[in-house]
Amino acid sequence: MKLQNRYRRFTDRRRVFDALVPAEARRPSKDCGTILYMEGVSVSFDGFKAIDDLNLAVDMGELRCIIGPNGAGKTTMMDIVTGKTAADAGRVIFGERTDLLSLSEPDIARAGIGRKFQKPTVFERHSVFENLELAMAGEKGTFSLLRATLDDDNRDRITEVLRETGLADAADRPAGELSHGQKQWLEIGMLLMQEPLLLLVDEPVAGMTHQEMDKTAELLLSLAGRHSVVVVEHDMDFVRAIARKVTVLHQGTVLAEGSMDQVQNNPRVIEVYLGS
Repeated sequence: MKLQNRYRRFTDRRRVFDALVPAEARRPSKDCGTILYMEGVSVSFDGFKAIDDLNLAVDMGELRCIIGPNGAGKTTMMDIVTGKTAADAGRVIFGERTDLLSLSEPDIARAGIGRKFQKPTVFERHSVFENLELAMAGEKGTFSLLRATLDDDNRDRITEVLRETGLADAADRPAGELSHGQKQWLEIGMLLMQEPLLLLVDEPVAGMTHQEMDKTAELLLSLAGRHSVVVVEHDMDFVRAIARKVTVLHQGTVLAEGSMDQVQNNPRVIEVYLGS
């Protein structure tokens, strides 16, 4: 049986998932002003304070860049938001009232948060189209036993994501044949198939060519507004290309925040991160 016939219609599956997700984990309204709110968040590992009284707010539809030196707490911050790491103190609120600290990783994903790690993870033997279809299938296990023909709405959704990510011409190619940059775009597309409200993107341009970096900037800028996007990145040229608001982390807390011009002229940011 073809891969396209392996999964139930996405809309039906979403209704099933919503019925299983606790009420406090339901997806927030797109009309909420703040999509992510972190207050007084701290976490320690073996006595080392990786996050120290962190306060951060991201608006709905915003594209936020997070920068800072190695060990500043950027990855740990994303681990806390996605439920991979438990906070010792503080609050993390998604949308109007969803308490992320009380939810499991799967519930957080179903509530509308998607995360892209630095190294792309795709199904290399499957085509680009099939990778997007597998991502649309959501949680596996019992649901993978439910089979139905891919309908026109779902096919149209995949076609739309192929266009958004610039992979339409590669739809039938095995993902393993893609360039590094294309694999990064495919993984972003796989997240988009899950219709997240908030995307956390970790160092998306590491190892890319300049041309791939430019296309990645265009992609992330096109997503802002329809999605909230938080980008952790070290490449300052790339950050300048996409940044509207930048948060600088240092020693697990916010060192500075503002426009790129404001943070790159901040004496403390120059001292601990950017250099002269």
